[in-house]
Amino acid sequence: MPDVIIYLGPSLPLHEAELILPSGSAVQYCPPVKRGDLAAAIAAKPKIIGIIDGLFFENASVGHREILGAMKAGIRVIGASSMGALRAAELSSFGMEGVGEVYRRYQEGEIESDDEVALICDPVSNTALSEALVNIRITLEKAESSGIITPEERMALFSEAQKRYYPDRTWTQVIRGAGLPSDRTEEILSWVKTSRVEQKQDDAKAALKYIATLMHPSKTQDEIS
Repeated sequence: MPDVIIYLGPSLPLHEAELILPSGSAVQYCPPVKRGDLAAAIAAKPKIIGIIDGLFFENASVGHREILGAMKAGIRVIGASSMGALRAAELSSFGMEGVGEVYRRYQEGEIESDDEVALICDPVSNTALSEALVNIRITLEKAESSGIITPEERMALFSEAQKRYYPDRTWTQVIRGAGLPSDRTEEILSWVKTSRVEQKQDDAKAALKYIATLMHPSKTQDEIS
């Protein structure tokens, strides 16, 4: 029986996750969580369940009662990045732990909608095919604070991203659809290619490092890859 079960999908490629927390007898990686999955996880009696990615829309999303049931069974439940960050913010008062910037923004009410973390991905490879709104939001904040775009350009770009249905959010579509002059469009696209913020990925890594320190209390996060 594994000590840790992690539900992971497009937020972080599995091979990168395993550099931080290798899979094996103690750690089991599972596809994005959906309604009903936690029953089997609880039966396996792990010490920790980590929720990073989860399914919705075509599949019912993981329910609050399922997570509460896991915690009632004595399992530590940690969420980050995507569905995990959302549920952790909703259930923090009941003991679910959240990690990362996306969690913080949900917890403090800076963002509220599920749409912030929604994206479409390849069901086989789990590769993201669209961009999460929260990644766009934080990238545009970085661009403005770095002097790459003006406040007005940030507002125009974010408005364009926000009004798009989540499967249609890509950087190219958002930037080209924002109505900016063509020279600015190309400049911003060029900057985004090298400097965009992958916040969901960063938060997933932070959660795995946190779980690794729980498994190996003698190590700090800096000592974990």
